[in-house]
Amino acid sequence: MKRALIIRHVPHEGVAAYREPIEAAGFEVDRVDVADPRFAALDLREPDLLIMMGGSMGVYEQYQHPWIACQLRRLKTRLEADRPTLGVCFGAQMIAAALGAEVYAGPFKEVGFHPVTLSDTAIDSPLRHLTDVPILHWHGDTFTLPNGVELLASSHVYDHQAFRRGPNLLALQFHAEMGEDERFNAWIEEWPQAIVEAGGTEADLRRAHDRHGPGAVAAGRKMIAEWIEGLVA
Repeated sequence: MKRALIIRHVPHEGVAAYREPIEAAGFEVDRVDVADPRFAALDLREPDLLIMMGGSMGVYEQYQHPWIACQLRRLKTRLEADRPTLGVCFGAQMIAAALGAEVYAGPFKEVGFHPVTLSDTAIDSPLRHLTDVPILHWHGDTFTLPNGVELLASSHVYDHQAFRRGPNLLALQFHAEMGEDERFNAWIEEWPQAIVEAGGTEADLRRAHDRHGPGAVAAGRKMIAEWIEGLVA
Protein backbone atom coordinates (compact mmCIF):
# COMPACT_ATOMS: atom_id res chain seq x y z
CA MET A 1 0.00 0.00 0.00
CA LYS A 2 1.17 3.54 -0.74
CA ARG A 3 2.18 5.53 2.32
CA ALA A 4 1.25 9.13 3.11
CA LEU A 5 3.07 10.91 5.93
CA ILE A 6 1.54 13.93 7.65
CA ILE A 7 3.94 16.29 9.40
CA ARG A 8 2.08 18.01 12.22
CA HIS A 9 3.74 21.17 13.53
CA VAL A 10 1.22 21.84 16.31
CA PRO A 11 -1.26 19.35 17.82
CA HIS A 12 -4.41 21.18 16.73
CA GLU A 13 -3.52 21.48 13.03
CA GLY A 14 -4.10 18.10 11.39
CA VAL A 15 -5.06 16.99 7.92
CA ALA A 16 -8.77 17.26 8.83
CA ALA A 17 -11.07 16.87 5.79
CA TYR A 18 -8.20 16.03 3.43
CA ARG A 19 -7.83 12.62 5.08
CA GLU A 20 -10.87 11.22 3.29
CA PRO A 21 -9.65 11.73 -0.32
CA ILE A 22 -6.10 10.70 0.64
CA GLU A 23 -7.30 7.38 2.07
CA ALA A 24 -9.79 6.91 -0.78
CA ALA A 25 -6.86 7.10 -3.18
CA GLY A 26 -5.30 4.07 -1.50
CA PHE A 27 -2.81 5.68 0.86
CA GLU A 28 -2.11 4.37 4.32
CA VAL A 29 -1.86 7.52 6.41
CA ASP A 30 0.78 7.96 9.09
CA ARG A 31 1.54 11.06 11.16
CA VAL A 32 4.55 12.46 12.95
CA ASP A 33 4.78 15.49 15.21
CA VAL A 34 7.88 17.65 14.95
CA ALA A 35 8.22 17.25 18.73
CA ASP A 36 8.53 13.46 18.33
CA PRO A 37 12.17 12.35 18.85
CA ARG A 38 11.96 10.13 15.76
CA PHE A 39 11.16 13.10 13.51
CA ALA A 40 14.79 14.23 13.23
CA ALA A 41 15.86 10.88 11.78
CA LEU A 42 13.14 10.53 9.14
CA ASP A 43 14.11 10.52 5.48
CA LEU A 44 11.47 12.80 3.99
CA ARG A 45 12.13 11.39 0.52
CA GLU A 46 10.67 8.02 1.45
CA PRO A 47 6.89 8.55 1.80
CA ASP A 48 4.88 8.22 -1.40
CA LEU A 49 3.05 11.40 -0.37
CA LEU A 50 4.21 14.03 2.12
CA ILE A 51 1.68 16.43 3.66
CA MET A 52 2.90 19.32 5.81
CA MET A 53 0.23 21.12 7.79
CA GLY A 54 0.02 24.51 9.48
CA GLY A 55 1.55 26.01 12.59
CA SER A 56 1.71 29.21 14.58
CA MET A 57 5.47 29.65 14.10
CA GLY A 58 7.19 31.46 11.24
CA VAL A 59 9.68 29.86 8.88
CA TYR A 60 12.09 32.66 9.88
CA GLU A 61 11.89 31.69 13.59
CA GLN A 62 14.58 29.04 13.32
CA TYR A 63 16.39 30.19 16.46
CA GLN A 64 13.29 29.44 18.57
CA HIS A 65 12.51 26.25 16.61
CA PRO A 66 15.72 24.53 15.46
CA TRP A 67 13.75 21.73 13.80
CA ILE A 68 12.66 24.18 11.08
CA ALA A 69 16.14 24.32 9.54
CA CYS A 70 16.44 20.54 9.81
CA GLN A 71 13.09 20.01 8.12
CA LEU A 72 13.91 22.50 5.37
CA ARG A 73 17.13 20.67 4.49
CA ARG A 74 15.35 17.34 4.17
CA LEU A 75 12.38 18.88 2.38
CA LYS A 76 14.70 20.38 -0.22
CA THR A 77 16.04 16.93 -1.12
CA ARG A 78 12.48 15.67 -1.53
CA LEU A 79 11.54 18.56 -3.80
CA GLU A 80 14.70 18.07 -5.84
CA ALA A 81 13.53 14.49 -6.41
CA ASP A 82 10.04 15.77 -7.38
CA ARG A 83 8.30 13.50 -4.89
CA PRO A 84 4.56 14.22 -4.35
CA THR A 85 4.26 16.92 -1.72
CA LEU A 86 1.38 19.00 -0.33
CA GLY A 87 1.86 21.99 1.96
CA VAL A 88 -0.89 23.84 3.84
CA CYS A 89 -0.38 27.31 5.38
CA PHE A 90 2.91 26.99 7.30
CA GLY A 91 3.55 23.88 5.21
CA ALA A 92 3.15 25.95 2.03
CA GLN A 93 5.54 28.54 3.43
CA MET A 94 8.06 25.80 4.13
CA ILE A 95 7.83 24.67 0.52
CA ALA A 96 8.34 28.24 -0.67
CA ALA A 97 11.41 28.61 1.55
CA ALA A 98 12.85 25.26 0.43
CA LEU A 99 12.53 26.50 -3.16
CA GLY A 100 14.50 29.64 -2.35
CA ALA A 101 11.70 32.14 -1.70
CA GLU A 102 11.54 34.60 1.18
CA VAL A 103 8.96 34.02 3.91
CA TYR A 104 8.16 37.01 6.08
CA ALA A 105 5.58 38.55 8.40
CA GLY A 106 2.96 40.36 6.37
CA PRO A 107 1.40 43.71 7.23
CA PHE A 108 -2.03 42.21 7.96
CA LYS A 109 -3.62 39.19 9.59
CA GLU A 110 -5.91 37.30 7.23
CA VAL A 111 -8.48 35.46 9.30
CA GLY A 112 -11.95 34.49 8.10
CA PHE A 113 -13.92 32.88 5.32
CA HIS A 114 -13.68 34.35 1.83
CA PRO A 115 -13.02 33.05 -1.69
CA VAL A 116 -9.73 33.13 -3.54
CA THR A 117 -9.31 34.48 -7.06
CA LEU A 118 -7.92 31.88 -9.43
CA SER A 119 -5.23 32.69 -11.97
CA ASP A 120 -5.77 31.91 -15.64
CA THR A 121 -3.65 28.77 -15.36
CA ALA A 122 -5.69 27.55 -12.39
CA ILE A 123 -9.01 27.45 -14.22
CA ASP A 124 -8.26 23.94 -15.49
CA SER A 125 -6.48 22.85 -12.30
CA PRO A 126 -7.90 21.05 -9.24
CA LEU A 127 -8.38 24.47 -7.66
CA ARG A 128 -11.31 25.13 -9.98
CA HIS A 129 -13.46 23.36 -7.37
CA LEU A 130 -12.86 26.38 -5.11
CA THR A 131 -14.38 28.88 -7.54
CA ASP A 132 -16.57 31.34 -5.59
CA VAL A 133 -16.36 29.16 -2.45
CA PRO A 134 -15.62 30.98 0.83
CA ILE A 135 -12.77 29.10 2.50
CA LEU A 136 -10.96 29.61 5.78
CA HIS A 137 -7.86 31.82 5.93
CA TRP A 138 -5.81 32.08 9.11
CA HIS A 139 -2.31 33.51 8.83
CA GLY A 140 -0.16 36.62 9.07
CA ASP A 141 2.91 35.49 7.13
CA THR A 142 3.39 35.48 3.39
CA PHE A 143 6.12 34.70 0.87
CA THR A 144 7.66 35.72 -2.41
CA LEU A 145 6.82 33.43 -5.31
CA PRO A 146 9.56 30.82 -5.89
CA ASN A 147 11.17 30.52 -9.29
CA GLY A 148 9.77 27.86 -11.58
CA VAL A 149 6.26 27.64 -10.09
CA GLU A 150 2.81 28.64 -11.29
CA LEU A 151 0.73 31.00 -9.18
CA LEU A 152 -2.74 29.50 -8.84
CA ALA A 153 -4.66 31.76 -6.48
CA SER A 154 -4.70 35.14 -4.75
CA SER A 155 -6.98 36.87 -2.27
CA HIS A 156 -7.90 40.48 -1.64
CA VAL A 157 -5.41 40.48 1.26
CA TYR A 158 -2.41 38.54 -0.11
CA ASP A 159 -1.38 37.86 -3.70
CA HIS A 160 0.28 34.50 -3.10
CA GLN A 161 -2.32 32.02 -1.91
CA ALA A 162 -1.46 28.87 -3.87
CA PHE A 163 1.14 27.63 -6.32
CA ARG A 164 2.21 24.41 -7.99
CA ARG A 165 5.22 22.99 -9.76
CA GLY A 166 4.20 20.32 -12.20
CA PRO A 167 1.74 17.65 -11.08
CA ASN A 168 3.54 16.63 -7.87
CA LEU A 169 3.88 19.83 -5.85
CA LEU A 170 0.98 21.85 -4.45
CA ALA A 171 1.23 24.64 -1.87
CA LEU A 172 -1.93 26.11 -0.33
CA GLN A 173 -1.85 29.12 2.01
CA PHE A 174 -5.52 28.72 2.93
CA HIS A 175 -7.38 26.02 4.88
CA ALA A 176 -9.92 24.30 2.64
CA GLU A 177 -9.53 21.27 4.91
CA MET A 178 -11.27 23.09 7.77
CA GLY A 179 -14.99 23.61 8.14
CA GLU A 180 -16.30 20.56 9.98
CA ASP A 181 -13.42 19.77 12.35
CA GLU A 182 -13.84 20.44 16.07
CA ARG A 183 -10.24 21.65 16.22
CA PHE A 184 -11.55 24.94 14.86
CA ASN A 185 -12.60 25.69 18.44
CA ALA A 186 -9.01 25.15 19.58
CA TRP A 187 -7.81 27.62 16.95
CA ILE A 188 -10.13 30.29 18.34
CA GLU A 189 -9.03 29.57 21.90
CA GLU A 190 -5.35 29.53 20.93
CA TRP A 191 -5.27 32.68 18.77
CA PRO A 192 -8.14 35.01 19.75
CA GLN A 193 -5.98 38.11 19.18
CA ALA A 194 -5.47 37.19 15.53
CA ILE A 195 -9.20 37.45 14.95
CA VAL A 196 -9.26 40.94 16.44
CA GLU A 197 -6.18 42.02 14.48
CA ALA A 198 -7.91 40.90 11.28
CA GLY A 199 -10.87 43.13 12.10
CA GLY A 200 -13.31 40.38 13.10
CA THR A 201 -15.00 38.98 16.16
CA GLU A 202 -15.18 35.47 17.53
CA ALA A 203 -18.98 35.44 17.17
CA ASP A 204 -18.85 36.48 13.51
CA LEU A 205 -16.17 33.91 12.75
CA ARG A 206 -18.18 31.12 14.35
CA ARG A 207 -21.25 32.12 12.33
CA ALA A 208 -19.18 32.14 9.15
CA HIS A 209 -17.83 28.71 10.04
CA ASP A 210 -21.33 27.31 10.49
CA ARG A 211 -22.51 28.87 7.24
CA HIS A 212 -19.54 28.21 4.95
CA GLY A 213 -17.70 25.29 6.55
CA PRO A 214 -19.52 22.38 4.87
CA GLY A 215 -19.21 23.92 1.41
CA ALA A 216 -15.54 24.69 1.93
CA VAL A 217 -14.82 21.11 3.02
CA ALA A 218 -16.72 19.61 0.08
CA ALA A 219 -14.79 21.76 -2.38
CA GLY A 220 -11.48 21.08 -0.64
CA ARG A 221 -11.99 17.34 -0.81
CA LYS A 222 -12.73 17.48 -4.53
CA MET A 223 -9.61 19.58 -5.08
CA ILE A 224 -7.33 17.18 -3.22
CA ALA A 225 -8.90 14.09 -4.80
CA GLU A 226 -8.27 15.45 -8.29
CA TRP A 227 -4.73 16.55 -7.44
CA ILE A 228 -3.88 13.09 -6.08
CA GLU A 229 -5.34 11.47 -9.18
CA GLY A 230 -2.87 13.45 -11.30
CA LEU A 231 0.26 12.58 -9.30
CA VAL A 232 3.18 11.08 -11.18
CA ALA A 233 5.15 8.44 -9.28
